Amino acid sequence: METGGRQLAGIGDAPTARRALETEPTTPPVRAPNQRSAESSPGSQRTDQLAGSSGRRLPRNVAFVLDGNRRWAAKRGLSSEEGHLAGGKVAFQRVRDACEFGIEQLTLFVFSTENSARSVTEIANLMNIFAAALDRGIVEWAPLGIRLRLMGSRQGLPQAVLDAVDRAEAAMADNDGMDLFIALNYGGRQEVLNAAQHYSGGGEAEFERLLYAPEMRDLDLIIRTGGDRRLSNSFLWHSAYAELLFVDEPWPEFTRERFELALADFAQRVRTYGSSHRQPDTLETRSGMTDMA
Repeated sequence: METGGRQLAGIGDAPTARRALETEPTTPPVRAPNQRSAESSPGSQRTDQLAGSSGRRLPRNVAFVLDGNRRWAAKRGLSSEEGHLAGGKVAFQRVRDACEFGIEQLTLFVFSTENSARSVTEIANLMNIFAAALDRGIVEWAPLGIRLRLMGSRQGLPQAVLDAVDRAEAAMADNDGMDLFIALNYGGRQEVLNAAQHYSGGGEAEFERLLYAPEMRDLDLIIRTGGDRRLSNSFLWHSAYAELLFVDEPWPEFTRERFELALADFAQRVRTYGSSHRQPDTLETRSGMTDMA
């Protein structure tokens, strides 16, 4: 049994949030293959273009720390709920972009265990938005081949959110495209502590099976929006060799173009994993990087 956690504010029906999260119809993005499919696609060709002519590699596994919704709203005289709704719309857009770019695993850190200290009203609004977004995800993400998984503690989440998680996971369980992890009610220390309490030995592989999302591989790139330069208890296990990118734009302003720049920035980095020699052709293989050579 997981330890700790408080009961989060419950929610009722969420028609307003569902309508607010609906996006304008767009041309469906190309369903880009991930590690379970070797077919070539325009999505992977787009990733080649992002890598440029340097022959460098782009990340397969990316995590976003979605920060800055409330500050974005406050500067515009809007409520925190309106800021979170704006962030939700951007999340749908960037997930679609990640599919097109050929990202294999994408994680959205949307609500931390520490966020439970916020006001009851804000938490209720957030839970409303999460439930609506998960139902919307069945419509928008399932056709893209996305497979969704919750990454976080189910303990304390309202039943309406748990039901929405279960519906979304079931609807996308057999898909073989991009893995999308939703870090909801998540804390890095709590994840490691829960695993440690059940660990009886056997090495890293056995320990990883006890984490919230055992199929999640080491992160290649963590992008935090909103201007803060810290991990804030996120992905403590998976970030061991991750590249970190902190951007000043709040999440509602994180555009497709900014995403492309982040991937291009990553492509210029050399990851040594402790080696004294900076040879990308032999060193950037630990997490299964996409070779753009």
